[in-house]
Amino acid sequence: MFAALRQPGGRAALFVAIVSALVFSAAPASQAQSAEPSPTPFQYVGSVALTPSAGVAGTEITLAGSGFAPGAALDVDWTTVTGQWVLEGDANEEFHGRTFDPVSIPVADAIAADDGTFEATFVAPVDHGFNHDVTVSTGGQLLNKAGFRLEPSVTISPESGPLGTPITIRMEGIGYANLENSWQVTYDNQFVGVLTSVTSGGIGEAVIPATGAEGKHHIRVVHGAFTVPYLNTQQSPRPDRSVYDLDFEITVGDAILPASAEIQGLPIEAASEPAGDGPAIWADVASGMVGTPVTVYGRGLPAGADLGLAWSTVVGNRVGGQGWDEAVAEVARVTVADNGTFELPWVIPDDLGGPHRLVAMDADAPVAETSLTITPSIISATTAQGPYGSTIEIHLKGVGWTETANIYNVTYDNAYLGYSCGFNSQGDVTITLPAVGSPGWHFIDLYPGIYKGEDAPGVQNFRIPQLTFAADHPGERLPAFHVAYKVTAEG
Repeated sequence: MFAALRQPGGRAALFVAIVSALVFSAAPASQAQSAEPSPTPFQYVGSVALTPSAGVAGTEITLAGSGFAPGAALDVDWTTVTGQWVLEGDANEEFHGRTFDPVSIPVADAIAADDGTFEATFVAPVDHGFNHDVTVSTGGQLLNKAGFRLEPSVTISPESGPLGTPITIRMEGIGYANLENSWQVTYDNQFVGVLTSVTSGGIGEAVIPATGAEGKHHIRVVHGAFTVPYLNTQQSPRPDRSVYDLDFEITVGDAILPASAEIQGLPIEAASEPAGDGPAIWADVASGMVGTPVTVYGRGLPAGADLGLAWSTVVGNRVGGQGWDEAVAEVARVTVADNGTFELPWVIPDDLGGPHRLVAMDADAPVAETSLTITPSIISATTAQGPYGSTIEIHLKGVGWTETANIYNVTYDNAYLGYSCGFNSQGDVTITLPAVGSPGWHFIDLYPGIYKGEDAPGVQNFRIPQLTFAADHPGERLPAFHVAYKVTAEG
């Protein structure tokens, strides 16, 4: 039966002919007459061509056209997009992917000659990669367009150095469309993490340490939207995407080690007194790490009042399905001076990362409030040495709770191991690892990432190191952390 249905002249063809005849004969005349007319196709003016029609950022491009009105003032625009991460929820705690809005960038102008021709030259900008329209318009009216393919490019700097050298990987031309927007880094065939450029205009820049023995080490950048690299790109639905292979050479010399744990993290951000003259409280620090000294001030408050300062935090359990909720507890009491002010030396409490409300309470009534943000810190790390199999312990404070801040992803000698989570432990994270590898220095790096959420269709960049966190992380500003450990002897 199935063989007969596959034959063009078999039962399938007869069945289709019968059904078609019934459908068309049964359709009322009024229904056929009410069908909407086809839209009028856009009428292009003249013709245009780009030379070349593809290249990397910085390529000089010539746009030539003919068939335009003599003397017409022509605007040449490069069409692209601006991107943003999408966060939702009362505290922007939910990750909902990425969105892109079309924009046009003027790149040249021209005047059509008496014979209706023109020529304009411009340089391909650093931008999201792959296909872009180059449009010709006059007075805001589109006349014609041509397509240019912006090819991605990858460089590393430096190309050699001793063990531990920070290697900057720069990719230009990361795309924004599906199958163009997630690029993965491997080091000596080990997965390191992902490059993104949603808010950085097609530029992905990451820094990883040089690890391994003296000699050449291989860095590869390849597309992979489903979490990890897609290895047979040439056989994929988009075989036009290149694979980028680069070598770094580890040379003789003292190892370059990370900064001490105590000075890693984001800089303390100062705050000032709010404007106006009404009741207010504020701290001299807007954001800082757990334990950072701060001074809390008040003004315009009831003279002589005994006020409680209430600190808000977030509690919950995503894995258990409990979600999250706000919890408030009194952390200090102050007595307001006769002039309505107070001054309280304090320290940032040991709590989850992210913004926290601090409310001045007169009995059960709030009289003023401010906000203070906790940023993650590495408070201790075993940046020492020991034999193979020794325990390496890394202790973090101030890890956040939102879907974009509550994990840190760990690599060991540029090989991704897994992730840690700080929500259930109120921002306190302790990671223990065995010291492995040959005698010498080994490097452990902790990168921000996205825990979970809803991303663009076909993209799954969850629970992996986001190497481009510094310029393109959704939501919070977050640091990475770096640790080195010296294996002194074989196990």
